[in-house]
Amino acid sequence: MRTWVLPEYIEDILPAEAARIERLRRDLLDLFQVHGFELVMPPMIEYVESLLTGTGHDLDLQTFKLVDRLSGRMLGLRADIAPQAARIDAHLLNRKGVTRLCYAGSVLQTLPRGMNRTREPLQIGAELYGHAGIEGDVEVQRLLMKALVTAGVREPFLDIGHVGIFRSLVRRAGLDAEREAALFRAMQAKDVPALKALGSGLEPRNAAALAALPGLYGGPEVLKSAARVLPDSAEIRAALAGLRALSSELRDVARIRCFDLGELRGYHYHSGVVFAAYSGAAANALALGGRYDEVGKAFGRARPATGFSMDLRELAQAAPARGAAAAVLAPYAPRDAALQKSISALRSRGVVVVVDLPGHSASREELGCERRLARRAGRWVITRD
Repeated sequence: MRTWVLPEYIEDILPAEAARIERLRRDLLDLFQVHGFELVMPPMIEYVESLLTGTGHDLDLQTFKLVDRLSGRMLGLRADIAPQAARIDAHLLNRKGVTRLCYAGSVLQTLPRGMNRTREPLQIGAELYGHAGIEGDVEVQRLLMKALVTAGVREPFLDIGHVGIFRSLVRRAGLDAEREAALFRAMQAKDVPALKALGSGLEPRNAAALAALPGLYGGPEVLKSAARVLPDSAEIRAALAGLRALSSELRDVARIRCFDLGELRGYHYHSGVVFAAYSGAAANALALGGRYDEVGKAFGRARPATGFSMDLRELAQAAPARGAAAAVLAPYAPRDAALQKSISALRSRGVVVVVDLPGHSASREELGCERRLARRAGRWVITRD
């Protein structure tokens, strides 16, 4: 067996793609910073109970685990940075008002989340803590759309759901955990006959609402249909009002392809609005996000929270390639003071200068250099000849 072969769904990032990803990371973190989001750098590894607190069963299955030889306790390699940011907000920063945090780093997952997807996403995201109103959801979704535009993604759009509607229907029905889990699976599969069967014996309006949720999919008109079909409860009225506000507030920055009231992605983690960003250039969602108010409570300090995250690898693939500035090839002459001064001046301006070490026959193209430094009339100048 070749010892250098990488595990399945794990891959190297080679120079050209690495450069694109790094430029994208810097651009997005700069964007987050000017919007008031502070950078945090959580560790790759934590005790499992801290890493998975409040995140639900799905993230537990995605987390690699090992035993700490120092303490004998179980450790986990992070599969998502957002819960770590919530821990930092709840325990280390401990602020009373609104806190905005951002992050960028590798995560490791036991299984890929889809065909041809990596198990080591390069995750970047932004989270807003301390504001329970729809204004927080609007802010992070507007920031997401600006991030996609900054990345060069063409014609991005949003799909938006609300897990609180399904939760409200389950609570009204007084279902036990087993029946709730069965309804959840049927809702995920959009299996209307199963939903009708599982709703037998429930109050008729509630049963009809559960069976109707998968069909509540489409433009803003879906929200009007939902108001007619769903029970008239305070929770559902608030959820629909929030979705209508999003439709109005995001009109100038985002195209909302659809509202999907049967979408329960992150049901065991999210608590309200959930959203995903797409583009015609990518088969998978480019960003996932939503409200997760319960996680702060699980860390011992209740904090409203909403945010989003993206995989820089997939984002770089979906965005058109931006040509890197051509490098300059310089001859090897360490004792030529004028040449060394020219090289230093170019590098201080951000120009890539590659020194052609002696004894090699690589062409300028192989070295990635379209130009070179040459002596002309006693001066070192850039030339293409």
